[in-house]
Formats: sequence, structure tokens, C-alpha cells
Amino acid sequence: MDIANTRASPEAPSAPIDSRFQVGFVHRLRRTSGVFDDGNPVLAEIIRDEPGATGRVCAFIDSGVADAHPGVAGSVESYAGAWGFELAGPAVVVPGGERIKDGLGEVERVIREIDALRICRKSTVIIVGGGAVLDAVGLACALAHRGVRVVRVPTTTLSQCDSGVGVKCGVNMAGKKNLAGCFAPPAGVVNGTEFLATLEDRDWRSGFSEAVKVALIKDAAFFEQIEGAAAAIAVRDIPSAIPILDRSAEIHLRHITEGGDPFETESARPLDFGHWSAHRLETMSGYRLRHGEAVAIGIAIDALYSAEAGWLEAAECERILVLLERLGFELRAREIAERAGLLRGVDEFREHLGGRLALSFLGAIGVERRADRFDKEIADRAIARLEASP
Repeated sequence: MDIANTRASPEAPSAPIDSRFQVGFVHRLRRTSGVFDDGNPVLAEIIRDEPGATGRVCAFIDSGVADAHPGVAGSVESYAGAWGFELAGPAVVVPGGERIKDGLGEVERVIREIDALRICRKSTVIIVGGGAVLDAVGLACALAHRGVRVVRVPTTTLSQCDSGVGVKCGVNMAGKKNLAGCFAPPAGVVNGTEFLATLEDRDWRSGFSEAVKVALIKDAAFFEQIEGAAAAIAVRDIPSAIPILDRSAEIHLRHITEGGDPFETESARPLDFGHWSAHRLETMSGYRLRHGEAVAIGIAIDALYSAEAGWLEAAECERILVLLERLGFELRAREIAERAGLLRGVDEFREHLGGRLALSFLGAIGVERRADRFDKEIADRAIARLEASP
């Protein structure tokens, strides 16, 4: 038989198989005071609320929180004992702030700790800290065993009203914000009021820019509510601030769970209003600027852009700038003068979105206006107006 001249009979192609499936998540958001008080059931109920949960827990604590609340590690241990959980080992303190997000070094360290503590997929990792720690430790938990269950205990205004509620985690690489990361919904988020009193003024202030952001694109009545509370927030009145933080967290949560695109497969990302420049400003400043401070400047730039483009009335734009300043934000960082470097943020956003640009601007307070093109001349005029403002 001449194998070389033998040809296989043509076969019909296999029938294509497209099988759509969905994965169910439950997003649990709670506000309480005294998260780790032995008699407080809030955290315990979330830890137990999963079939097959082992009751084995460990905790990673932001170094800034550990310094401000020296007894927090002992409180975690006491709480675990009071509720019958098996504590895998002493709480692990990790660096706070953006330094924990500088590449994958700290992420790898956390993965090794998870392995050493014999944490499995039915165990629970409790992360206590600000947004950067939630991001980096969250990424490590998403990678370990392809996903370890996480309960977040956000401790800053920003993480309690925005980032701690989200379903993303990541770290910075190659000079870009959150270049390495993933989507990993937490099992629960417990916002502890007691952590707010010890924040530095800058960290206290930072979360309220995110509240302004979500109000501007989602809820005009909420914007007015923030205006009414601004004087009290500026002097750190916690009872006045809590309703603002909680409403911001709720709007963020509803967008994620009801907006139809929780993992951002589409181009539009309305929750990133003001962020194309904010991310660049953080990087350009060497993270001298806090995220919330950079977001306040980004909101100002995009509000002025909206006004320069003829979409937003001048009086409404002025209301936005005045509110940000009443909350204590400085809107004229020196980095905004570096136009070329700042405007690279638009190209980085385009890359992050998959090549198609979709930026959120304003048609009015509470009304998002989406744009698929960016006019650098309009942006230049908007930034120049911000620089020239008194």
C-alpha cells in the first residue's frame, strides 16, 4: 500500500459547542462598630455563611492599622476564640499604603504565608486595612489555590465607600496603576466605624472624592446631600460622614451587582469617571498624592472638560469645584503642568479597555455623558482653567 498517495476521506467538521454559563455571587456589605468585639456577630455570620466552611481563619493587617490600633491583632485572636473559629496562626502585619502595591513581591510573600498557615479554599482570610492592602492581599488570595475566600474589613473612608466594596484587586507595575490584577469578589465586606477616628486628615478626606464622583454620574440628590454635609465632614464629624460613606458604598455596590457588567467586559466604566488623569497623577507624583486626592483633581479636570465641550453648565461646574474645595481638597497639584505626561493617561485607559476608548463625562450633575473620543485641545483648555483658578 502506497501510504504517501493515500488521502484520508474528508470528514464533516465537528458541530460547534457554545455553552453559556453563569456563576452566582452574593455580595455582603455591612456597617458596624466594634468589628472584633467578642459579642458582635456581624463578622462571624459572614464567615459561617457558606456551605462547607471549615471555620479556619487567618488575618492580614495593614501596618498603619496595627500602629493606630495596637490591640487589633489580639482582638482578632480573642474574637476567633469567642465564636469557635480555628485561628491558623498569629495575625500577619503587612506594609500599608502604596508600597505594598509596588510589584509582586509582597503578593508572593502573602501567598507563602497562606501556604504556611495551611489555608484552604474553605478557610477564610480576613484582610484588615486600607485600599492598597485590600488590593495586594486580595490579589494574593485570588492566586493562592486559584482563589481563597476573603472577608474585607476596610479601615479608611476611601476603602469603606469605594474600593473595599469593589470586585477588583491588583498591584502597580511598569509605572502603571493596577497593571497586574484580577476580578475576585469578596465573600463579605464589614465597614468598622471605629477605624475612622484614627485616620490622618489626608486619609480621612480622601474617600469623599469617590463619593462626589459616584454622585456626579449617578445621583444628583446624593450630590446635594454631600453639599449639605461638607462643612461637618471637613471638621471630621463622624456621625455626619457615615451616611455619605454608606450611600456611596451602596451606589457602588448596586452598580456592580445590577449594572450588568461586573467584570468590565464592555468598554464603558462609569465608576472610573475622573480616573484617567488621577491614575497618571499618582504615578507622576511618585504616589505623593493619595488616590483620593488625585481623584479630586481628576474630577475637577473632567468637570471642566465637560463645561469646555458645552455639555455641562458653567454654574454646575463651579458647584463641583467649590464642593471639592469645601471638603478640603487642593486641586492644583504641580503635576498638572506636565501636559504630555498627564495626557498619556488617556492612552493607558484605552489600552486597559481593550483598544476602544469610552470615557465618562458630565451632561449635568447626576447625568453621565459618555464619549468615544478625546479632544486634547479641550483638555488643554480645561487644565489651563484649573491652573488659573484662585
